[in-house]
Amino acid sequence: MTINSKFNNSTTKEIIFQVLLHIVVFLFFTFDRNEPEIEGFKVLAFLNYAIGAFVINYLLLPKYYYRKRYLQFFLFLVILISAIISFEELVLEQIFYPNTRAVYFPGVVYSLLDVMPVILILVGFKFAWDASKKQLEVEELRTSVKESELLFLKSQINPHFLFNNLNNLYSYAIEESSKTPSIILELSAVLRYMLYDCKEKYVALPKEMEHLKNFTQLNEMQIEERGSVSFKTEHIKSGYLIAPLILSVFIENAFKHSTASQSHGIFIDVNVSLDEKGVLNFECRNSFLKLSNTQSISNGIGLQNVKKRLELLYPNAHKLHIQKEQHIYYVHLKLQLIQASL
Repeated sequence: MTINSKFNNSTTKEIIFQVLLHIVVFLFFTFDRNEPEIEGFKVLAFLNYAIGAFVINYLLLPKYYYRKRYLQFFLFLVILISAIISFEELVLEQIFYPNTRAVYFPGVVYSLLDVMPVILILVGFKFAWDASKKQLEVEELRTSVKESELLFLKSQINPHFLFNNLNNLYSYAIEESSKTPSIILELSAVLRYMLYDCKEKYVALPKEMEHLKNFTQLNEMQIEERGSVSFKTEHIKSGYLIAPLILSVFIENAFKHSTASQSHGIFIDVNVSLDEKGVLNFECRNSFLKLSNTQSISNGIGLQNVKKRLELLYPNAHKLHIQKEQHIYYVHLKLQLIQASL
């Protein structure tokens, strides 16, 4: 929906609301059990109040009150209320009640009690309408900022992953390895998923697991005979959605930790399971040796990125535990997944 259409829709709703509100308030104002007929005085008096409320709602409130120019607002408000009372006392009562009500002035307090209830109702509902509208705008802005931040974080993943794997591909190409075509095919499949299949905020859980498997196989090629890689899934079923490209960051870090510090004896163990309550358990263990270059890996952009995405997408619905013990790097992530709508 465009900005103009949103504005027109909001304006139409407000006009309908104001018309209905004025009709209801008018009926209450003019209703008299003893005099069922609507008097001309009450019609014009209500019109006088309604015009005053209109000036307050669409001139004084936006021009002065909402801009925190309170002194000018209350000054013009006093002038306007005085004009409304004067018009009723000096014009309307002179026309309809020249020999009774128009003969004397009942006083400021009585006049305010006569005028203010209707104006307070009309202005109060307008104030509440504006406050509700402003709250909706704030929520939309928060949502827009959140979505923009998520898109930015997701956009960081693709270049980060591509940069690392192109380096690997370059090495195999230099060596004229027979695995180069396989790497290209695996990389193509993974990038296709990243670029086209996971544009939505959430994707089907089985599809994400298939991507993780391809992703692991692609990275496994760089280990060759230097170790072993295990990737297992359990009870993965359709009907649940997961934010894409979160789990792959931990697997990518596992390969970087191991290959950056070890020339042999590498092991990477990934286990993913889903319980009956829709809680996903992701565990990743990898070996590493304590070298200086692994410190930058554990604090790199990928891990910071995924932590931020988890905060935005799974507030109070995730638990991330990262532990380094001896020569084992361990990641355990629990996610409360959402169910796909039928």
